[in-house]
Amino acid sequence: MKKTICPIYIISDSVGGTAKTITSAVLAQFPNFDTAELKRFPFVTEIDQIEDILVDAEKERALIVTTLVNKDLIQYVEVFSKKASLQHVDLMSPLTRSMEEHFEAESIQKPGTLHQLNADYFNRVAAMEFAVRYDDGKEPRGILKADLILLGVSRTSKTPLSLYLANLGYKVVNIPIIPEAQIPEELFKVPAEKIIGLTTKSSTLSKVRQARLASLGLQKDSLYADENRIKQELAAAADLFEQLEILTIDVENRSIEETAVLIEEYYRKTLHRSQLVT
Repeated sequence: MKKTICPIYIISDSVGGTAKTITSAVLAQFPNFDTAELKRFPFVTEIDQIEDILVDAEKERALIVTTLVNKDLIQYVEVFSKKASLQHVDLMSPLTRSMEEHFEAESIQKPGTLHQLNADYFNRVAAMEFAVRYDDGKEPRGILKADLILLGVSRTSKTPLSLYLANLGYKVVNIPIIPEAQIPEELFKVPAEKIIGLTTKSSTLSKVRQARLASLGLQKDSLYADENRIKQELAAAADLFEQLEILTIDVENRSIEETAVLIEEYYRKTLHRSQLVT
């Protein structure tokens, strides 16, 4: 029988997303306990705000997790927690102190700096809009405007990978490869370094497509999920990748994040090389 545990109070001077993510990841390591109630208190920047929160935390005997940059606020929470015999985990101070020593400089102690609306933020928003607009080969003209073009047969993670890369600021187009469909002529007008081919095993792809059909309430024995048909699609894709002379990545057993790292490293290296040439 699982044990019930007291709530966890997450106090942040910003949105509290970092603390929530870390706390949830650690909670997953305690499967024999009922998931604690996570109470998030964002945008806490004044002592008056913290006082009421800590009084409630004492009543509930809560574990307190903070991501605060103001040292006075952190000190206040620390002193209160010790007096009330509460556990307090300060996620920011140890790393901040280490960086201050490393850089030989004081931190600015300005809340919410990470989430300020700057040029990078608006670039990411524009990249996300771009990825949605040109998803799944909707408008081939986007190929000429893209930073990256992803090619692959159906269900090789083109769309989620496009959105992940867009969140990093890259304008991405993804194009499905279908043997009977005509290849967009724009593909042959962009540098090969911008194009990435995605592939996987036919057996894996067949299972993925069967699951997709089942989720849609369709027959699993459709030609779409037939392994022999999939082998033909993958062969056609491989021929195109060779013709274009592009990097090909096998997404078998790779997470979206892992594939994105490979693409980013390749993109940066080829971009640096082209700058040296010019």
